[in-house]
Amino acid sequence: MPGLSNIIERFIIELFEAAESNIIEIQRNELAQHFDCSPSQINYVLSTRFTPYKGYYIESKRGGGGYIKIMKVDIEDQDLNNLIINTIGDSISKTKAYQILDRLYEEKIIGLREHDIIKVALSDSSLSRAQKNRNNIRADILKNILIILQK
Repeated sequence: MPGLSNIIERFIIELFEAAESNIIEIQRNELAQHFDCSPSQINYVLSTRFTPYKGYYIESKRGGGGYIKIMKVDIEDQDLNNLIINTIGDSISKTKAYQILDRLYEEKIIGLREHDIIKVALSDSSLSRAQKNRNNIRADILKNILIILQK
């Protein structure tokens, strides 16, 4: 049986699939009541499953039940230069790099084979000799790959 976080994530994804736009608004407290959980559980799911690395931007407002606006940004709407400069920066963790790769695959910018090859190149085992600056090297590799994808 899937965990509560997976169930909440799936519910939000289904809201996007049913929506006419790439923006949905939810009430944090109503969603928490629906799933019989605390609002902090909703916050956890949003902060870990709906991140900029996965193509989501979240605006939230506290008080009055707290509404949350979630925007899904297609990669066409956000050029790769912006992704390289603003999202990756000088350092990136393996988890965040993999999230970006998953997004590029989902948006059909790269194929499954490219996805898997790049994932291996960015893995800790591939960067095992670089103990201190592994995330910096990972960011450089990913940025250079994305630059090539723009051509």
